[in-house]
Amino acid sequence: MTARTIRRALTTAALAAALATTALTTTASADTGRDHDRHAATRAMMEAQVKAGVPGVLGQAQDAHGTWNASAGVADRATGRERLPQDRFRIGSITKSFVSTVLLQLEAEGRLDIDDSVERWLPGVVHGNGHDGGRITIRQLLNHTSGVFNYTEDPEFFQQISTGFLEHRYETRTPAQLVATAMKHEPHFKPGKGWHYSNTNYVLAGMIVEKATGHSYASEVDKRILKKAGMRSTTLPGTSARVPGPHGRGYSKLFATAPDAKIHDVTELNPSWGWAAGEIISTTGDLNRYYRALLRGDLLPERQQRELLTAVPTSDKEIGAGYGLGLSTGKLSCGVTIWFHGGGIHGSTSMASGTPDGRHTAAFNFNGDWAGDPNALLEAEYCGAKPTAATETSKELKKLTSLR
Repeated sequence: MTARTIRRALTTAALAAALATTALTTTASADTGRDHDRHAATRAMMEAQVKAGVPGVLGQAQDAHGTWNASAGVADRATGRERLPQDRFRIGSITKSFVSTVLLQLEAEGRLDIDDSVERWLPGVVHGNGHDGGRITIRQLLNHTSGVFNYTEDPEFFQQISTGFLEHRYETRTPAQLVATAMKHEPHFKPGKGWHYSNTNYVLAGMIVEKATGHSYASEVDKRILKKAGMRSTTLPGTSARVPGPHGRGYSKLFATAPDAKIHDVTELNPSWGWAAGEIISTTGDLNRYYRALLRGDLLPERQQRELLTAVPTSDKEIGAGYGLGLSTGKLSCGVTIWFHGGGIHGSTSMASGTPDGRHTAAFNFNGDWAGDPNALLEAEYCGAKPTAATETSKELKKLTSLR
């Protein structure tokens, strides 16, 4: 498979055998009879994720045949409640395309140009240890070719959001603090001379939205995207630690690698450490509404739509063939091209995807962050790929940067 999403940060082995054998449950909104079998591979792959150690999997697909919902495993390990189509969850880095879309809308209105320098909008902010905001454009922030250091790769910061999570889970961090953490390091490369996924890019992008509009980036996302696309269950929590109901629980092993490592309930956390790079809470239904509207061109004029979907090659094979402005693209094993993005944050691993015309979309969520394979769900939904022995056994996620 060449279209591989960004794998999660938190890694360990499988869950206990009781969770590994949790039964699959499905509900169908439009697919019945023979049509229902069109998702047989996806249902089987969701069940395989539970066998691999994910507490619970939630999925929804939308295409010409209607809307299909399914779940596997549990939403709550204590009560055994199943995951429901309306359950909300943290979507991590899927947040990024919301920010890039707002900036492209502002460009269409003549309020900025995505080839403006970062220095023009945020004077003196990107400076130090080789960083120079005057040489970096907004476009380079959005497609990760800026070279700006990724603050979640700072060792002290990473410790606080990984093994030190329980101590720091309710702390508030400002965008300025996040950028300052990045500026303590040298850039990954000179602007435009490479590709490196950096959450700092999107914190800066959010700051530019606020500078250009005089409003919070959250209010701009709400007005320009959520209301237009009818996303009534999507929220930007800011510093609130709670997930609006209904929702299940989110679980993490906080980087412990032992098979019997303690599983922590991490549902509550202050997501300000992710901010415009990964704070949004949503549902599978809202993510499908968003990807359908975005890919069909409902949210952007034609010129900005081309910019959104102009992809640069990546240096990370786990992401895909190319990266646009907050979206990845790649070709699956059956030849189907999709646009997609993964999102990982404590206790939640998400995937949103769609065909280039937006006619077939699919969104998934794991309520754990140490096991499973979101890529396999894309292969199942778009190509009909069935689980293999490797998928059905415990499959650790690679230890990469958080919020990816």
